[in-house]
Amino acid sequence: MMKKILTVFFLACLSCVAMAQDKDNVIDEIVWVVGDDAILRSDVEARRLFMQNEGQRLDGDPYCAIPEQMAIQKLYLNQAKIDSIEASESQVIQQADQWINWAINQIGSREKLEEYYGKKVSQIRDEQKEQFREQQIVSEMQRNLIGEIKLTPSEIRKFYNQLAKDSLPTIPTTVEVQIITFEPKIPFDVTDAIKARLRDFTEQINSGKMEFSTLARLYSEDPASAPRGGEMGFMSKTDLVPEFANVAFNLSDPKRVSQVVQTEYGYHIIQLIEKRGNRINCRHILLRPKVSEKELTEATVRMDSLYTDLKADKFSFEEAATFVSYDKDTRNNKGLMVNQNHEGNNYGTPKFEMQELPQEVGKIVYDMQVGDISKPFTMITDKQKEVVAIVKLKSRTEQHKANLSDDFQAMKNLVEQRKREELLDEWIKKKQKSTYVRIAEGWRNCDFKYPGWVKE
Repeated sequence: MMKKILTVFFLACLSCVAMAQDKDNVIDEIVWVVGDDAILRSDVEARRLFMQNEGQRLDGDPYCAIPEQMAIQKLYLNQAKIDSIEASESQVIQQADQWINWAINQIGSREKLEEYYGKKVSQIRDEQKEQFREQQIVSEMQRNLIGEIKLTPSEIRKFYNQLAKDSLPTIPTTVEVQIITFEPKIPFDVTDAIKARLRDFTEQINSGKMEFSTLARLYSEDPASAPRGGEMGFMSKTDLVPEFANVAFNLSDPKRVSQVVQTEYGYHIIQLIEKRGNRINCRHILLRPKVSEKELTEATVRMDSLYTDLKADKFSFEEAATFVSYDKDTRNNKGLMVNQNHEGNNYGTPKFEMQELPQEVGKIVYDMQVGDISKPFTMITDKQKEVVAIVKLKSRTEQHKANLSDDFQAMKNLVEQRKREELLDEWIKKKQKSTYVRIAEGWRNCDFKYPGWVKE
């Protein structure tokens, strides 16, 4: 039933967007000009209909708020051109592909998606790429404008003390989790077979029998690049794992294929497409060794033995994590997991909201009490490896109003967010004064957030 509701909702949303994009049905005009860029009435209407169907609310008149939002975005984009800020093409492509896949799943098929948009999927993808590209450039521009915000503990305490008690944020339930992982052993004959298969791919490419891109589409196990023939988009060395980067950046002939490269993700062969300064665009084919039931069972038996020893207090969980765990990210931290969600309030700390934990870990931890140690379970890591894990619930802090003793990091993040908003507001007001802006008659009588748009 829920799937049906989502599908109907999605179709309605697509219909509205399609209507707004049909220039025969919308009397179009330029309503704003910001620098060299125009904002069309149809652009505003398309955004309004989309937000309406998404359930997004706007304060005030949408025909005032929406064009102002679009104008602010154009200020950032214009500054980004001056500062030579570009988007990561690989991330743009990945986001667009993920959106297309989601849209197709919601509407039912590629054909239905094309029917409702009145366009080919390739055209829809290109439009989505442009939207994601602009979003990424704006975000990067904002980061450059803000720079690094450094706050002293006294500034955070001062902010906290000035807040009314009923204005204090509510902190959701958080947990601290320790983990031990064990990777099942992959037999040499399995890895040898994968290397041999990749070498066979190389021979087919070098002989002209097959194109690299064709083999990537057919066989690569990298879901992000495989649909694009293995193309990864322009990346710097720091965007890639060292083993991959060292080989990729030493390639000079686009006709040659690299030797087999092993990384934490699996085994690759690489083909250069283009070098541009300190960035490179290449294709790759990734194959991952598969863990057999036999190896998985053996790993589980070994972890069962470890679990028994931990319950018998033969050694501590911290000692086992340090000397036994395969997880290099937590091994030197006594197994304590660190939150890597950049968008959350707990980034860089050992605190996790339940939905921030890896799915398999979250299911296990949900019913545990503080101090409990789980039985072994299998999980897929962020490197897409199947491992056997044991976790311990170190702490649980129930939902509560923020206080400095328990939630210093959350309060610090809140103050930083306020500071970021202040800095960006100041920049927008300054940029307004030096940017040509023209607003059409009938679109000026608005209570804008930034009054400087209308110049005398």
